[in-house]
Amino acid sequence: MDQATTFNKYAFACAAVASMVSIISGYDTGVMSGAMIFIKDDIGISDTQQEVLAGILNLCALGGSLAAGRTSDYIGRRYTILLASLLFMVGAILMGYGPNYAILMLGRCIGGVGVGFALMIAPVYSAEISSASSRGFLTSLPELCIGIGILLGYISNYFLGKLTLRLGWRLMLGVAAFPSLALALGILGMPESPRWLAMQGRLGDAKKVLLRVSNTEHEAKLRFREIKVAMRINDCDGDDNNVKPSYKSQGEGVWKELLVRPTPEVRWMLIAAVGIHFFEHATGIEAVMLYSPRIFKKAGVTSKDKLLLATVGIGLTKIIFLVMALFLLDKVGRRRLLQISTGGMVCGLTLLGFSLTMVDRSSEKLLWALSLSIVAIYAYVAFFNVGLGPVTWVYASEIFPLKLRAQGASIGVAVNRTMNAVVSMSFISVYKAITIGGSFFMFAGISIVAWVFFYFFLPETKGVPLEEMEMVFSKKYSGKNVAIETGP
Repeated sequence: MDQATTFNKYAFACAAVASMVSIISGYDTGVMSGAMIFIKDDIGISDTQQEVLAGILNLCALGGSLAAGRTSDYIGRRYTILLASLLFMVGAILMGYGPNYAILMLGRCIGGVGVGFALMIAPVYSAEISSASSRGFLTSLPELCIGIGILLGYISNYFLGKLTLRLGWRLMLGVAAFPSLALALGILGMPESPRWLAMQGRLGDAKKVLLRVSNTEHEAKLRFREIKVAMRINDCDGDDNNVKPSYKSQGEGVWKELLVRPTPEVRWMLIAAVGIHFFEHATGIEAVMLYSPRIFKKAGVTSKDKLLLATVGIGLTKIIFLVMALFLLDKVGRRRLLQISTGGMVCGLTLLGFSLTMVDRSSEKLLWALSLSIVAIYAYVAFFNVGLGPVTWVYASEIFPLKLRAQGASIGVAVNRTMNAVVSMSFISVYKAITIGGSFFMFAGISIVAWVFFYFFLPETKGVPLEEMEMVFSKKYSGKNVAIETGP
């Protein structure tokens, strides 16, 4: 393999540290699924209060994600990650204290704003420090870390659930404060994104970072030149001078270029980013991840220990297939993985809908339907995490031009959190209205629509430099919605 295309260990280390914020974000999601069982028993909250407690995190994350784009353009990608980890720490302390429902909600809201910041900034930072050949791998690390966080949340539920009722769930929620503090300190040793530095006119600093995250000086110079061309900076300005970019940065005029008067290419990028984020949660993953103990209970698993162990299995499945996706993204490509993943999800959801409908309609315990529903859940989670899960974050963080990237990505995350909140806050009500089997048939139908959308609206971006994305989204670039290979 050519040295310029081999893996850069320093870039990997930076992306890994940035992605740690996603572990805490995932832990918040995973731990709440089990903690709610104990919270309900301890402080006696209703089904509606449970739905609100589960979903409020995502409504607050919506606000956080919209603020994160502008914030990261002002203070930088690195300090935005620092801010997210501090928000997680405060939220965890309040939830761990949790004397009543109101304080729990306050802690969950503050943590939710942190989730919004983390989900937007970790993939953007990873995309901006990585080379085109390894961008899929590095930018999907945050999604893998979310999976690790969810699994840690499930494991925490299983072991801490054996403690006394008053102490167990409070420790589950409060323990996240410790890694949040460690991360806040660790982030201070990371470099800033070279593309953000260039956007501020700090070309000398940007070049120094690029020399560290590239394998050769030639590769660093090539990436540096691409950034300068994208920012319309002339070579005569020099590599080490501080220059004023030829366009307004820090959010000025960005919303107008994204939403009011977008070019055809930017409009297509926005449709693609909003669409992929919408379908990531409209296809039901949050219902499975957050309410899996309820689903297993409906399928016939009754004891709390077995319910929590079954959810640990979901967390393990998620991580195994996310690791597979890390290596497939830059080989198979984003588009093909999406099509395989969504097709598999349709099959898994249809089987789950069928088996749960059989369990619902039978007066006796159906062992085959219980087994089929467990297999269907695991298959659905596997297909989701080998494609749609990681591709969403990689794709939406890499397609926008530099000056629109942070706020373009933040719009995608805002849609993502809105759909997450809609599904998590309405799932119990929906399955009571149309049966639990019917709700998964509904998600299967939405997955079919998602497959069609991905086929027609998402071109391939594998191996394309960030500065050339506008060409991919130009109708002149290809007769189909697939990027043409530009050669080795």
